[in-house]
Amino acid sequence: MAQDTDVIVSSFRQSAPYINAHRNKTFVLMVGGEALEHENFPEIVSDIALLNSLGVKLVLVFGFRPQIDAALETQHVQSRFIDNLRITDDVALTAVKQVVGKLLIDIQATFSMGVVNSPMQGARINVMSGNFVVAQPIGVKEGVDFCHTGNIRRVDTESIRWQLSQGAIVVVPPIGYSVTGEAFNLSAEEVATQVAIGLQADKIIGFCSNQGVLDDKDRVINEMLPSEAEARLQSLQVSETDTGTVRYLRAAVASCYAGVKRSHLVSYQESGALLKELFTRDGVGTQIVTESYEKVRNANIDDIGGILELIQPLEERGILVKRSRELLESEIERFTIVERDGMVIGCAALYPFVEDSMAELACVVSHPKYRRSSRGDSLVRHIEAQAIKLGLTKLFVLTTQSIHWFRERGFMPADVNDLPNKKKSMYNFQRNSKILIKQIRS
Repeated sequence: MAQDTDVIVSSFRQSAPYINAHRNKTFVLMVGGEALEHENFPEIVSDIALLNSLGVKLVLVFGFRPQIDAALETQHVQSRFIDNLRITDDVALTAVKQVVGKLLIDIQATFSMGVVNSPMQGARINVMSGNFVVAQPIGVKEGVDFCHTGNIRRVDTESIRWQLSQGAIVVVPPIGYSVTGEAFNLSAEEVATQVAIGLQADKIIGFCSNQGVLDDKDRVINEMLPSEAEARLQSLQVSETDTGTVRYLRAAVASCYAGVKRSHLVSYQESGALLKELFTRDGVGTQIVTESYEKVRNANIDDIGGILELIQPLEERGILVKRSRELLESEIERFTIVERDGMVIGCAALYPFVEDSMAELACVVSHPKYRRSSRGDSLVRHIEAQAIKLGLTKLFVLTTQSIHWFRERGFMPADVNDLPNKKKSMYNFQRNSKILIKQIRS
């Protein structure tokens, strides 16, 4: 029991920075019709209610394609699609109106039920909807009349912001209204995109069947830049023209290019996926960012605690020579770190011997959780670039247990006589470290 309590305390402490970071931020959530029908949707609603209680401003945009398909099928009506857009004739529009009304009621009812049967019991969650989207008909394209399928003219962001300021969760269906009183069927991904852009949202989050974007080996891609996401989208569209992943990836890419800094894709099938994505350092889905939240940079005095925490386990095992806090403070300008969302997950140091046109690469460490990734390579490249900038031609390392790792990166065996003169006098023969040297510039 005590162990379980410790886990809860540890998890809560780790999530605290994200609770603070997300407070008063605006998130747009995209939920497709498939997610609305899934057994996990009440848990998603409960998690959304929790976010609302933590001060996150939330807009929920939902889709209803499978529900419309089912409604038309009961009438033996086959819909036509062009460029993944439904041609909404009079019969389809009637079905759209019926389905939207039902889904709005069901969503609001689920929020009420979710609060009662969840840790949010007793909280008051206001869910608001309205005619926030002004639309116009697509009209006739290449001889095809799209009837009641429309394009977005504008989003009434002022009204949405007012509702959000009152603590409400705003629910927006993919329906637009014209100045002439007509209703138009819209693309849910386009509505979510334009709402996020108009609100200058901090995040846009999509729910799909997969746990984010998968690579060619069906592994989740944790982080992508918009250009990488766009390339992956083009690849997926060849074989997956209308999956949830493709639709939400299109929205995420468009939003990022328009200034939404972070987009996320998580699974609607996994319990707690939304919370795991938002309140843990590595998340569980795919994050698309305008600027990577993992950076290689020069260390400063504020990084000493993180570096010590990283290197101490290796010092205790004798893999690294022990460095005191005082020594680190005096040498901090020698260090380069890899920072991931405020945590130091890698470090390396450069000690130049300018008179010998050489430099020592030292204290190369990656956090155990990230050692299978390429942080070590990034650090070595960064250190090499620093050495070249100083006009040096060779980089050397002293290591006891990472010989092969450095050999794979171009370092060749050497001996004490190959070291700079000042380093020779400091060499610890009792430690008997292996010496490896790499030519970095001729």
